[in-house]
Amino acid sequence: MTRAIAVIVARIIFSFIFFMAAGFKFADMGATSTYIASAGFPMAGFLAWVAAFFEMALALALITGVFFTEASLLAGTYVVFLAFAFHGPSRWTDNQAEFGFFIDHFSFLAGLLFAAVHGPEKWAIRRSLVRL
Repeated sequence: MTRAIAVIVARIIFSFIFFMAAGFKFADMGATSTYIASAGFPMAGFLAWVAAFFEMALALALITGVFFTEASLLAGTYVVFLAFAFHGPSRWTDNQAEFGFFIDHFSFLAGLLFAAVHGPEKWAIRRSLVRL
């Protein structure tokens, strides 16, 4: 029972992080677009909306357990992309805190990989295309 509780708490934390990230994007899509453009990406407005809806989908998958393994792997890939795109080595010289933000993404990746391998445990709607 302790294992199941730990897993559901982890799922709640993962999902809330993505719900919050999407919420901030939806709350100020202009600021999100500006930040994306500052990293050199074209079509920043479109990408901001895609990111917000993608994060909502990840949050829903992680909290419900639907396509949990796939969502965990996609989230891990996304987190690594964000680390390099927005906190990568080119930003470290101007702001040493960016290195910390970069490293934090890999801690998050470790948790997502662990989740992908071990699955959603109890209290999940289990649908999956991949079994690790």
